[in-house]
Amino acid sequence: MKRYRSYRLSLGWQILIGLVIGVVFGVIFYKNNTAITAMQNIGTMFINLIQMIVLPIVVSCLTVGIASMGDIKKLGRVGLKTIIYFELMTTIAIALGMIVANMLHPGTLIDIHSLHGSDISQYMATAKTAEHTGIWGTLMGIIPTNIFKSLANGDMMPVIFFSVFFGLGIAAIGEKGQILIDGLNAVAEVMFKVTNWVMHVAPIGVCALIGVALAEMGIGALIPLGYFVAIAYVTMTAFILVVMGIVAKIFGFSIFDLLLVIKDEIVLAFSTASSEAVLPKMIEKMDKFGTSQGIVSFVIPTGYTFNLDGSAIYQSIAALFLAQAYHINLSIGQQITLLVVLMITSKGIAGVPGASFVVLLATISTIGVPVTGLTFIAGIDRIVDMGRTAVNVVGNSLATVVIGKSEKEFDEEKSKKYIASFKKHGVPESAE
Repeated sequence: MKRYRSYRLSLGWQILIGLVIGVVFGVIFYKNNTAITAMQNIGTMFINLIQMIVLPIVVSCLTVGIASMGDIKKLGRVGLKTIIYFELMTTIAIALGMIVANMLHPGTLIDIHSLHGSDISQYMATAKTAEHTGIWGTLMGIIPTNIFKSLANGDMMPVIFFSVFFGLGIAAIGEKGQILIDGLNAVAEVMFKVTNWVMHVAPIGVCALIGVALAEMGIGALIPLGYFVAIAYVTMTAFILVVMGIVAKIFGFSIFDLLLVIKDEIVLAFSTASSEAVLPKMIEKMDKFGTSQGIVSFVIPTGYTFNLDGSAIYQSIAALFLAQAYHINLSIGQQITLLVVLMITSKGIAGVPGASFVVLLATISTIGVPVTGLTFIAGIDRIVDMGRTAVNVVGNSLATVVIGKSEKEFDEEKSKKYIASFKKHGVPESAE
């Protein structure tokens, strides 16, 4: 039996195979409405399976983690560190994207009027809603008036807010709260087990999601904007290897060890273009990586709103790409203004669907680019979204280690053993 187990494909390889088959299906079934509908429904069912798991894991793990932390001063310190770290990394990401776009000038090689536009009405509607909401609306929305409504709507930040206070309340009543901690620990274990079951169908979900994207868009849509897509991907890769690599080095570990541990999650996030698809496994893995449960359960869900490094890179490159395509020369002052606007708008509407594209809608008018310009890059948004989602996932995993080490809540011995198990077997020894 053991002889055959050694030949079993890992989840990462299964997902890659699903990705390749999805590309083939996308080419074969280009503009085939029946196939597109089938693949769309299969992909949606997979994403729904993941979303079914996410909130129970966040509530159970975060509540238990905060209860074990037990100190509101410590929580405040961790929260402040986390937000400052997120803001610094996002700002660096925006600045890097702008530097690359200024150096390589992707927009000057494009005849914007020769490109085929795509429908962006759904993003326009979201952007109008976001404009009415703004930063204050977002801050007000963090506090839930009805936690069950927030759970039903899948609103992450209100759920995090409630779970933090619920955890502090459990810690405050001492021994009486132990029964709740035990119950929530059991819920977390059950949901992690369900996660492992759901991951078995991930290759099918990936195949469907990639297939439908290419079947709707077609390979031909990539060719005119290939240089823009290539620049975005090279910049994102450089951000991971150089910027995140330096941060990891400063805090005494290797970015390559982290990438080795979460490689399956990176592939899954890339393939589905959904950060939520990997949230349950990320919480589980970063706990095993050595960071305390309280830090992991707080940092990763919060990062889904405040730490979108890949999205920040894309937004800055796309904004300057469109400005160059329309022959709009931006001064240093205008570009600094653009950086500040991107910092604010990305935080204000990070939780809405298609957030990166909506941020661009809310931003490009400040530099004189017509909104119609976005119709020309809407078609390839899904392809770039895959890359920026993968970067977001790596950024949030790095953040948990950085905050954990800064709080001296990182188990070095546990981390070394976990990394060693990946280097030796490709998967940890305890994996099923």
